[in-house]
Amino acid sequence: MNQEPIIIIGAGPAGLMAAQILAEKGFKVQVYEQNKAAARKFLVAGNGGFNLTHNEEIISFVKKYEAKTIQDIVQQFDNKKVIEWLSDLGITTYVGSSGKIFPTKNFKPIHVLKAWLDQLEKLNVTIHYDHTFLDFDDSLVYLQHHGENISVKYSKLILAMGGGSWKKTGSDAKWVPTLSKKNIEITPLQSANSGYDSDSKFHSLQGQYLKNIKVSFQEQHKIGEIVFTKYGIEGSPVYYMNRFTRKHDFPVTLHIDLKMNLSETEILAQLQGTEKISSVLKRKLKLSTTAINLLKTLDKQSYLDIDNLAKTIKKFPIEVLSFRPIDEVISTAGGVAFSALNSNLELKDFQNVHCVGEMIDWEAPTGGYLLQACFSSGVFVANAIVNS
Repeated sequence: MNQEPIIIIGAGPAGLMAAQILAEKGFKVQVYEQNKAAARKFLVAGNGGFNLTHNEEIISFVKKYEAKTIQDIVQQFDNKKVIEWLSDLGITTYVGSSGKIFPTKNFKPIHVLKAWLDQLEKLNVTIHYDHTFLDFDDSLVYLQHHGENISVKYSKLILAMGGGSWKKTGSDAKWVPTLSKKNIEITPLQSANSGYDSDSKFHSLQGQYLKNIKVSFQEQHKIGEIVFTKYGIEGSPVYYMNRFTRKHDFPVTLHIDLKMNLSETEILAQLQGTEKISSVLKRKLKLSTTAINLLKTLDKQSYLDIDNLAKTIKKFPIEVLSFRPIDEVISTAGGVAFSALNSNLELKDFQNVHCVGEMIDWEAPTGGYLLQACFSSGVFVANAIVNS
């Protein structure tokens, strides 16, 4: 076995998973992290519910990823294997009502991370904090530690530096110009799982939720809930539409079905008669207060025209103007292009240098799919190195 260590840049989920697999196989592993602590984005993600993967059947699970390479990688280390891995760390899990998999209530995000770091310590994996990535060549990786530039020799180098969202957690994409200068193809980073800025007429609905609705864009549809914000809209169905709206110039129009269980004809039948429209919306159609408030943003003529109103209840148009800034979104699309990587996620122009996690050009919806692909890619590259 090569005496030089395997160097991993980035102590996030993908990097740590690669470190664990390699260390279990007897490799000497050194992890370098620019923050003062590991996996900060992993912990921040836990603030909104610590969703580690999803219990969806793997055949439909992998369809959440457009990139065929990621589909194959996730199949090799799938959601069931993530649950087994967590169990081996002493972390029990449960399936939420939506199929999302969480640690049981007694395990907070920090407990999961501590169990993982304790396991890595037992495997003699060393994590060096406060080390900022600068560059690499065929045998050395260059870092900065407390203002001093250092170089570290590697046998294999795994780059696990994340995408470009939530840069305060360390996912700052400062690696992009460094790799670009080496003529490594980078697909420009863009907001993913992002809310949208919308017309100001909806801003008065700030803080109000629409539940059990269907959001549509062209031929794409997603059921769920959204929330109105001071700038626009957020929510899983909205995030799902990102990959489709990204292919068009803003502004684009999303449509919301406010009453999925009734047809336009059935809604119109309820609206016909002498009863006040507001009463029909509330008592007969049982629309939520938020849905009624949304309809009241229509001009008076459109609101009072029951044919138009029935159509609008089934297909309420919301013009969206832009994605939210990349630094505040959940994840990013873009990154190291698959054309720059071989089948083992090794850079074609730099033998022994691999990429894992969100710094590669793939995207996934929320619901456990992002973390799953990060875990899976870390395992995949580690196994590729073991078998090389």
